[in-house]
Amino acid sequence: MTLKLAIAGASGKMGRMLIETALRSKDFQLVVALEHLGHSNLGQDAGAAYGVQTGVHLTADLDQLAHVDCLIDFTRPEGSLLHVQACVKHRVQLVLGTTGFDETGREAITRAAQSIGVVFAPNMSVGVNATLKLLDMAARILNSGYDVEVFEAHHRHKVDAPSGTALKMGETIANAWGKPLGDIATWARHGETGERESGTIGFSVVRGGDIVGDHTVYFCGTGERIEITHRSSSRATYAEGALRAARFLKPKQIGLFDMQAVLGLKD
Repeated sequence: MTLKLAIAGASGKMGRMLIETALRSKDFQLVVALEHLGHSNLGQDAGAAYGVQTGVHLTADLDQLAHVDCLIDFTRPEGSLLHVQACVKHRVQLVLGTTGFDETGREAITRAAQSIGVVFAPNMSVGVNATLKLLDMAARILNSGYDVEVFEAHHRHKVDAPSGTALKMGETIANAWGKPLGDIATWARHGETGERESGTIGFSVVRGGDIVGDHTVYFCGTGERIEITHRSSSRATYAEGALRAARFLKPKQIGLFDMQAVLGLKD
């Protein structure tokens, strides 16, 4: 059975990749392509940017979600929260890859999952989620005598830092150690910082150029260093993962899930 799909931020880089990937998939039908009110491309065909006629035109009308089974959203928190409300209104399942939500926003997503099925994950890549599983294993083994640093690099247009993926990596390690990330994270270093405190997790951020996404976690011990790295060279991996998440949600009525659940990596 074909899933009727809506894509938010449809004229952006990630939106275009989602559209291309969905059009190549036999089990998805693109029905709605959303952009924010006032966007210069409203009314254009959703495939115009890369020379494809989809027959679906960019719209800001969220009531069009009444015609779809699932919305995929990789936009920004303020827009995504409007989309969350519209999905609840129209009983539409939601695959949400937006990052940068504050606590209030995360609570709104949790409430929505009491009415609809939601996959909410900072990174939909299958490879990244395999990396998270490896980090959990490593953190349980390397739970003393090792200093942990999370490094991430993204393109110059990314507006939140550290990335949602880097935060998820830190949370994965902190959870393995039985501690809240906020209690042991070091977000910045400047000036006379003193010696490093044991059991902390440091974060480093690069923003520049067109870097799709690089993440490395260092476990630095005495006489050795373990590095676990994931590098993205294309947004296609995020799009493929998002469609996989939409397929996972198809039989679900309600609930909040992450990509670990989608991939069957939950213990």
